[in-house]
Amino acid sequence: MALYAELHRHLGGSVVPRVLWRYFQRHSEEMVSRFDDYPAFEEFYTKPRNTLDEYLELHTLVESVQTVETLPYFIYRLLRGAYIFENLAYLELRYTPYLRTPEHLSQSERIDKMAEIVDVVGNASQIPEYPIVTSQILCMHSRLPYEVNKAIIDLASQSKKFVCAIDVAGGDRYYAERLDEWIKLYEYALSLGVNTTGHLYETTDGSYPELLPFLKRIGHGIQIPLRHPQLLPDLARRGQCLEVCPTTYMKTGTLDDIRQLKIVFDKCFEAGVDIAICTDNAGLHNVRLPFEYENLLTYDIISFQQLQACQDAAFKHAFASPYHQRPASLLSGIINPQPGKVMA
Repeated sequence: MALYAELHRHLGGSVVPRVLWRYFQRHSEEMVSRFDDYPAFEEFYTKPRNTLDEYLELHTLVESVQTVETLPYFIYRLLRGAYIFENLAYLELRYTPYLRTPEHLSQSERIDKMAEIVDVVGNASQIPEYPIVTSQILCMHSRLPYEVNKAIIDLASQSKKFVCAIDVAGGDRYYAERLDEWIKLYEYALSLGVNTTGHLYETTDGSYPELLPFLKRIGHGIQIPLRHPQLLPDLARRGQCLEVCPTTYMKTGTLDDIRQLKIVFDKCFEAGVDIAICTDNAGLHNVRLPFEYENLLTYDIISFQQLQACQDAAFKHAFASPYHQRPASLLSGIINPQPGKVMA
């Protein structure tokens, strides 16, 4: 039975190495020729990077091949793996639709093409044999102009059948020079009734307390308990949830040791701030969600009770979940119904 919810997974980083390699074998001799064999490609694709910027460059490798024509190919394999190997019942996929449109078009033409991308991703995600509840988070991007980012918000507002929220991504150190613009964009999104999350406090460059009041969830946010714990009471008061992606911080050089996350979990639990454990870029990491759980337990970063609390938090804070509780809780009600209660 599917049991888990994944709130922070990038479409570009979700393609596992073997699937991407097979695609290149069939469609890109030039890409295959760069590597001696598959192990060489996998090592390149999944190895740790020195900085977040260097790490994010890998997204361009996948974005360039995720087009209207190819997205169904990648999404089918993504959902098949998520259902069979990860036991996912709920999945939010995030990406920047503008970056899946043809580069040769003008900006206005690419904006117009974004709706087609959202529809393709949404329709391709409806797979009866892998019944996962899915939704999309559309990412604004720190290197895209205001007009494009505003159009992404408008598209999210107009596409609520498939889209549950907006985000900002692209490297958190680039927000500072346009901070007033980001505040304006988030205010606009909230005015349209669009849910919000954002990549903040992932690295030491991503500290923007001005943006926190506009977010319903916080993408990563680990630097808050690590360096700015005085902010935790406000997060608890607003009911915000951190989307913590453990393997990412090893891959980007943000943390030296995964055990540093114990401070993150301990301080958040003490302050009453929810954490959803996520994968971020399961393909780039070659890591699936249950492994993230197991790793945190193995290193004594969290207890089994805390893991269950994080799994509950993922459903509680899921933007498009119809239940907001783990399927295991629903199953318990069926197996052990309350005395005197007749099951329909």
